[in-house]
Amino acid sequence: MFTLPPMDTASTGAYDDVRAASRALATEAVHAGRDDLARQGLHTPPIDLSTTYPSYDSRAEAARIDAFATDGADPAGPPVYGRLGNPTVARFETALARLEGTESAVAFASGMAALSAVLLARAAAGLRHVVAVRPLYGCSDHLLTAGLLGTEVTWTDPAGIGDALRPDTGLVLVESPANPTLAELDLRAVAHACGTVPLLADNTFATPVLQRPAEQGARLVLHSATKYLGGHGDVLAGVVACDEEFAGRLRQIRFATGGVLHPLAGYLLLRGLATLPVRVRAASANAAELARRLAADPRVARVRYPRLGGAMVAFEVHGDPHEVISRVRLVTPAVSLGSVDTLIQHPASISHRIVDAEDRRGAGVSDRLLRLSVGLEDVDDLWADLDQALGRPAPTPVPLREREAVREPVREPVREPVR
Repeated sequence: MFTLPPMDTASTGAYDDVRAASRALATEAVHAGRDDLARQGLHTPPIDLSTTYPSYDSRAEAARIDAFATDGADPAGPPVYGRLGNPTVARFETALARLEGTESAVAFASGMAALSAVLLARAAAGLRHVVAVRPLYGCSDHLLTAGLLGTEVTWTDPAGIGDALRPDTGLVLVESPANPTLAELDLRAVAHACGTVPLLADNTFATPVLQRPAEQGARLVLHSATKYLGGHGDVLAGVVACDEEFAGRLRQIRFATGGVLHPLAGYLLLRGLATLPVRVRAASANAAELARRLAADPRVARVRYPRLGGAMVAFEVHGDPHEVISRVRLVTPAVSLGSVDTLIQHPASISHRIVDAEDRRGAGVSDRLLRLSVGLEDVDDLWADLDQALGRPAPTPVPLREREAVREPVREPVREPVR
């Protein structure tokens, strides 16, 4: 168990000003972003659905908007407008920043909206070049490769990051464990290779329960909050944990582009964080056991499971992966991950279909690879379903010489006497 360092209250919003100097992760998950509730006579965080907020002092409103335009800091005082910020969403942002060990966090309508905002922030500074390491989530790969936001990408392996940097490089992007192969990187070494260029680490698979990239040198930590942070398959969101300076720029871009998170989603995410450590550890225990059983199964060609643990398993089958998908009954055959129930999908057909086939295979995403997001069901029930879905083992072909060696001798037919 590790504890979290104290953080500057002013940089994380108005809802984190009553807390112990240092609290364990499990405690932060339950209480961060909620520390003011008891003093207000509340137990559950309120959901503020307002899109606009009345003010009789238009001069003060103008001053606050001017201040936001300057540095992107959360406007002091009461809320102004939904695109500038929302009190319910702010609670989630405060809590996530505490868990990741960063000054701030900025929430968006999806993980891709969050990544897009980061790319736009760097491009606006004249830094359009991105260095990235495959594999990444398929849509992240496509966003970079297609240059949809005017960026240019150089794909490299971890050892080549330093050589790939240019004067106009604005970002280095990695994912560890990677989607879907679960390849792991030494984030500290990667951050060192980046020099002064910001490192963005996608921490969706690990979550702050297993890994905190900011402690290893990443300036930006990205989450598809749809996954483990929400944890129940009922919210679509993204978030970037970072220093306050970068957060200000992200807020300005969010205000201008409109990729805001709905308050109800913010509430669901805050609720999801409360059980995040419990869910991740329980699902990880299931995943480790399933990985062990899959590795011992002759129908499985290869199993990938991260050294740091987690609830994701990737495996390649000798047979047809599509048949495995079609036969599951307890496991849900669906894209996405991180829910309380177990999901399975074929990356080459769904999550990474948009990536060029040659690039996809070069990153280790084979056509026989299946990605399993392990949930909270009983592990024996999960294994029973996977076992039947894998089908019967293919019969081992017997070499011709061995077949000849065991061939039965030819016998004369028995003839009945004529009666």
